[in-house]
Amino acid sequence: MITPSPFSRKTGRRAFLTGGTAALGMAMLPARARAAQGDLVVSNWGGSWNDYMYDSFEKAAFDNSGVTLVKDLAPVSERKTRLLAERRLPRSSVDLTWLSDSDAFELNDQNVLEEIDYSLLSNAENIVPQLRTPYYVPAIYGATVVLYNPNTITTVPTSFADLWNPEYKGRVGLYDQVYFNYIYAAALVAGGDLSNVEPAFAKLMEMKETVQPRLYPSHDALAAAFENGEIDISANYSARAQLWKANGLPVEMAYPSEGALGISFGVGVPKKSANREAAYAYLNAMLEPEGMANIARKTFYSVATTDAALTDAERGQLEFTDDQKAKLHFVDYAYAAENDSAWLDWWNKEFKG
Repeated sequence: MITPSPFSRKTGRRAFLTGGTAALGMAMLPARARAAQGDLVVSNWGGSWNDYMYDSFEKAAFDNSGVTLVKDLAPVSERKTRLLAERRLPRSSVDLTWLSDSDAFELNDQNVLEEIDYSLLSNAENIVPQLRTPYYVPAIYGATVVLYNPNTITTVPTSFADLWNPEYKGRVGLYDQVYFNYIYAAALVAGGDLSNVEPAFAKLMEMKETVQPRLYPSHDALAAAFENGEIDISANYSARAQLWKANGLPVEMAYPSEGALGISFGVGVPKKSANREAAYAYLNAMLEPEGMANIARKTFYSVATTDAALTDAERGQLEFTDDQKAKLHFVDYAYAAENDSAWLDWWNKEFKG
């Protein structure tokens, strides 16, 4: 599945990060991590997402330490292709890679990622059990919900089905790169589920004909469409709604009655990592309570640990209610991996054509 960054904009493919405060960085690292040395190549999305990770914990943990962070920044599709091609090489070109839950499943299925040694993670016991996997360490999670402009839509949406409301003809906005979320949402509306999306295709063609949605190439473009009044309603990540609202855009989110589409993002370690010790130092720094709290504050996502240093008010803003959590739909990874290329082909040829 081609999953874009939660926060993305164009960036250079490789960047080197320097500067910071040595004392704070060393204090953040567990004892075993302080002994790590050398280059640590972190493969990640670029743009604001990379900036947020640097500001949240990378700078404090690694600047002026024995580890030099080398940032390999590219879309996930490119990064996955390279990791797959490197399976026959003696060493991977990266030591850590940021991924979505679906992308991590795919790479593990292709024998790219090593099994995580949770005994080396000092805060492993506080990872949310439902998000923990043998092959990748989760950092954040959220869900695809309905986004709308409260100034133009006064009746709060209650369902993904509101995207098909003919009253919003020409005013529905879709982010092209998360086509799979619209397929899943259409499947739920049409009686399918995340393990059977066949009902979605006719339903999306109905949307194309009757609502004539506008497609946008990036999160930023979709945000601009809300800001300039070009669209009134969409479906996108919950964190986006909170971030855009905090930045003054006319956006609210509504939890769909069908249940929201859950997603998590985190970090995997390629089997042929050249600096495994530093890779685990990175994972430990990420999972520290203050680091996780900073990630949540920067990204507006819920974090994957239960002891993040957040206030009750912050948790109330960033967390779903227990009822909403119970209704989250998570991807059937094996089904998605088998069918995603066909879904993308259909999206490009039929829905966009």
